[in-house]
Amino acid sequence: MFLGSYRPSFDLKSRRIALPKKIRDELTTSEIILSLGFEKCIFGFDTKTWENESAKQLAGALTERRSRSIRRFFFSSAERTNLDDQGRFVIPGNLLAYAKISKPVIIGAGDHFEIWQEASWQKYQSNLSKITK
Repeated sequence: MFLGSYRPSFDLKSRRIALPKKIRDELTTSEIILSLGFEKCIFGFDTKTWENESAKQLAGALTERRSRSIRRFFFSSAERTNLDDQGRFVIPGNLLAYAKISKPVIIGAGDHFEIWQEASWQKYQSNLSKITK
C-alpha cells in the first residue's frame, strides 16, 4: 500500500524524478504506469494495480458517455516507464505540463501514488482540512 508524502529530488530540465524508497518498496516490478490524475496531478501505478483499475474502467458500458469520457481521460495519457537502478524515472512532457510540476510532492494514495506540484498539494490539503472540520 502506498503511504506518506515526500519531497523527492527532481531535475526540471531532464524531467527526471526519484521515486522515494518507501514507494519503490511497494512495487512488484521496476515498471510503473503514469497517467493524468484528477485535480491536476499525475497518477502512478504498479503494473498489477494498473491492470485491476483498467479492468474496472473497461467494465463500464461503451454506450455510456461518462464511461467513454473516463476511458479517454484515463488511457489516452497513460505511459509505461521503468525505474533506473537508483529509482529514478523521467516524467513524460505532456504529464508534466498537465500537472504544472516544477517542485514536486509525491503522496501515497493507497492503491497508487500521485505526483503533485507542491503549491497545488498544499492548497488541496488546506481545502480538505476545511471540509473535515
